[in-house]
Amino acid sequence: MKNLKPIHLLIGGSAIIFVLTLIITFIIDIQVMNFPFWVLIGLPFTTGLISFGVFYFFIKYFINDRLKLLYRSIRKGKITKENDIKFKITDDVIANAEIETQKWTEERNVEISKLKEQEAFRREFLGNLAHELKTPIFSIQGYILTLLDGGLEDENVNRLFLERASKATDRMVNIIEDLDQITKLEVDRLKLEIRPFDIHELVQDVFDSLEIKAKNKNIKLSFAKDYNSVFVNADKAKISQVIMNLVSNSISYGNEGGNTIVRLYLMDDIVTIEVSDDGPGIEEQNIPRLFERFYRVEKSRNRNEGGSGLGLAIVKHIIESHGQTISVRSTFGIGSTFSFSLDKSKNQSAGLFSSRGVQIK
Repeated sequence: MKNLKPIHLLIGGSAIIFVLTLIITFIIDIQVMNFPFWVLIGLPFTTGLISFGVFYFFIKYFINDRLKLLYRSIRKGKITKENDIKFKITDDVIANAEIETQKWTEERNVEISKLKEQEAFRREFLGNLAHELKTPIFSIQGYILTLLDGGLEDENVNRLFLERASKATDRMVNIIEDLDQITKLEVDRLKLEIRPFDIHELVQDVFDSLEIKAKNKNIKLSFAKDYNSVFVNADKAKISQVIMNLVSNSISYGNEGGNTIVRLYLMDDIVTIEVSDDGPGIEEQNIPRLFERFYRVEKSRNRNEGGSGLGLAIVKHIIESHGQTISVRSTFGIGSTFSFSLDKSKNQSAGLFSSRGVQIK
């Protein structure tokens, strides 16, 4: 019965009416009066055809109208002449409606799941943002109250507290600026200035900028080997921000006396940049969330580093805005490697890499 279509029901019903009419006609013919042969056969046949036509008309429009209401609820927007639904009586319309309804239910369930995830993310994001801003705000409030309570007249206190309040203000400004930047990246409002530049030279500039920070922890910044110029097509300022963030993180969270090593690989039209360290590494369960806004692997330790908590999220958006992806490999207790790719520029030094992307020593 599940495989029966409306046309089968109509034919079966009309056949039953034809048979019943034929039997009644034969009984009347025998008991009451004699019918001509054409009446004896034609009357039941005509009755069957008429019943088929009537049932066809009513069932077709009944199903069409009712299912239009169903589809209007399922589909977004109004049903127009262009997308009007025409059900054929030969179609298994009930089964089709069940399939469409099941699809609609599954889509709604997926949407509901995504909305729940977004709501959970929104709550966590707002909580993290409030926590990030709370620390500098409370610090500024404490310094100001101390100054108002008499510290302003004490020359040994007023300048020190004003400088600390200024640093807390700078941290708030950095958080706001990072939020503004990541918002622009998410809505593709940040314009990229794509031009060729030497990525090797850029990494060296980052090393020079972070030299003092690295020396404070006795961390060595180096390349895996001596590279010649490696030119890429990208936004130099934004890629500088990416490398600065990755190298700075490797110093901030690295071990005393450790190493940060940058490797460059050239394969076809792509240049891959890897930033590796021999620090504490990242536990596997934390890696999928590493690029989320304000997500911190170790809450207590990372707060002391003074970052906005948005660095890796911005890095991810910058790389994706270049049409590439960033990935991370990490072994807890051994170290981590962040890698991303950029489009190669035609201006390349010969002999640096093999055609398969293997470094030539």
